[in-house]
Amino acid sequence: MTHALQFDKRVVFTMDAVVLTELEARALDVRRDIVRMLGIARTGHMASSLSAVDILVWLYGSVLSVRPKEPLWEERDRFVLSKASASPALYAVLADRGFFDRDALWGYRQLGSTLQAFADARRTPGVDVSCGALGVGLGISLGLALAFKNRLPQLRVFCLIGARELQEGSVWESLIVAARHGLSNLTVIVDKNDGVPDDLAEKFHSFGWAAACADGHDIRSLNDALESLPAHCQRLLIAKTLRGKGIPSLERETPAGKAASNSRTTDDLLKELEGLDNVGTEKKPGRSL
Repeated sequence: MTHALQFDKRVVFTMDAVVLTELEARALDVRRDIVRMLGIARTGHMASSLSAVDILVWLYGSVLSVRPKEPLWEERDRFVLSKASASPALYAVLADRGFFDRDALWGYRQLGSTLQAFADARRTPGVDVSCGALGVGLGISLGLALAFKNRLPQLRVFCLIGARELQEGSVWESLIVAARHGLSNLTVIVDKNDGVPDDLAEKFHSFGWAAACADGHDIRSLNDALESLPAHCQRLLIAKTLRGKGIPSLERETPAGKAASNSRTTDDLLKELEGLDNVGTEKKPGRSL
């Protein structure tokens, strides 16, 4: 069973073992689909996408108020993927939730495909904002939160940013402005992997944000950390992640382009991924390479 909690004027749910197991199974399926789609395309950011999978599965499976069959529903929560390199992960999650047919994944980055290198709101159902340049997404999220604060106060804006984006001045400027306006409808999640200082939460606190840390690959940890944050101000969740999560060779080396080199490499990566299947889910059929 799930238990309702009040969170920023919307209902979210604590996570029981059944829900947690289902989301973990979805995360494994999403990882399989990412490996297959990038293997077919012979291009794409594999390690960066895999690090964000659990965060996206958790958001779309347990947190965001959305309607997959009605992607332009006016009162939906908005999600901004500022970490554009993780677009393949977002595509796989959207397909898993039913925003579009899963077969569309196998056309990733092909001419005329609805799924291009970076998520495009004009092309892809379920994508709210188009991003690409580092640091752009948080500024857009700030604008959305300001616009909806009075018009649709129940609507929430979530933004996922990458660790590299913390080097962009526009990110810190947006953090300052958001705190000045007290945007309780804005939640930012940092996909924190290599090269990010451990005192990040203290820095965000000094900018007027409520911040909490979580294991970015533990769905219960993510859920608990979000629920621990107050609802009266802007919130920031630091999700500690590992590039290439789920595939040991990528976790160790994360070589650029390794997963897109040839079908044999892709098969090897899938075998590594299957070796970590502790959920016992039935495999989904995918297009052959």
